[in-house]
Amino acid sequence: MAQTISKDMLIGEILSIDPGNAMILMQSGMHCVGCPSSQMESLEEAAMVHGMDVDQLINDMNDYLALKEEQEQ
Repeated sequence: MAQTISKDMLIGEILSIDPGNAMILMQSGMHCVGCPSSQMESLEEAAMVHGMDVDQLINDMNDYLALKEEQEQ
């Protein structure tokens, strides 16, 4: 079962689960994922700073992880 992303997870933790999550964040407009300080920021905090819908980001990343797991089976 794929690990799920939650709004209280740190950006660094989300990227360590799957580096592909960086592309989802960047495509959504969060281009600072490579910044060292962003690694210690929660997804909810980062979304708030960037005026993004955290629930949409969570859905997009969890859909990506579920699809990837499905394809690996």
